[in-house]
Amino acid sequence: MDLAAIIGVVVALIIVFVVQILEGGTPASILLLPAMLLVFGGAFCAAMAGGVLKDALGIGGLLQKAFMAKVAPPSKLVDDIVKLAERARREGLLALEDAVKTVEHPFLKRGLQLAIDGTDPEELHDILHAEIAAKKKADKAGMKILENMGGYAPTIGIIGTVMGLVHVLENLDKPETLGHSIAAAFVATLWGVLSANVIFLPLASRLTRLSGIEVDEMELVIDGVLAIQAGSNPRLVAQKLRSLLPPDAAKAAEAAATTKKAA
Repeated sequence: MDLAAIIGVVVALIIVFVVQILEGGTPASILLLPAMLLVFGGAFCAAMAGGVLKDALGIGGLLQKAFMAKVAPPSKLVDDIVKLAERARREGLLALEDAVKTVEHPFLKRGLQLAIDGTDPEELHDILHAEIAAKKKADKAGMKILENMGGYAPTIGIIGTVMGLVHVLENLDKPETLGHSIAAAFVATLWGVLSANVIFLPLASRLTRLSGIEVDEMELVIDGVLAIQAGSNPRLVAQKLRSLLPPDAAKAAEAAATTKKAA
């Protein structure tokens, strides 16, 4: 599991509370349920109103993916494809019928199955690329709700502050409570800006990044499956796929392959 989101959000919130303590305040003074309910609930409902119900109901899965996503090194995927290419070169494409059952990557499994079923290479290319395009659209629609929440939260926080100040003005005859009431009123603005810039927008950016990684893997798989279907030399397949990796990942994959040969 990649801990970037958990570490980033949690540590950012801890820093906020530590600064609050260093300035002589207490965390309890900003952990006000009415302000937090207004900001988080209001931002979610506003974002839901701007989209479709399906996107809003999927917020749980989006948050789970943002916090719990696993980012496997691309070199492992390359190694798996090269092993399949070696077997296909040695025993024929139909020999991969049993190997497909043990493939963990779902997109690679579907691509191999299409190749084994005798799908025309051009059709195979179009089918898999159509799946990538559909995934991009789905990911974009899912991330939009978090982006919208990040846009609405600060304004809803201001609404909460105005509501609090209205309450303050209603109680000017109680000067002993004015300081506390004014401070509480501004907590809504604090949570509006804080939630947008520490939670909603960063998580939307992370989902964008994860989607990009997944799409890159799928592009890699397409090239690998087409090479296997064409009966390409496994060494050329490995070299081609590694050339598609980021420089650091390509070096790591090459070093791992060299180590295996030496062993």
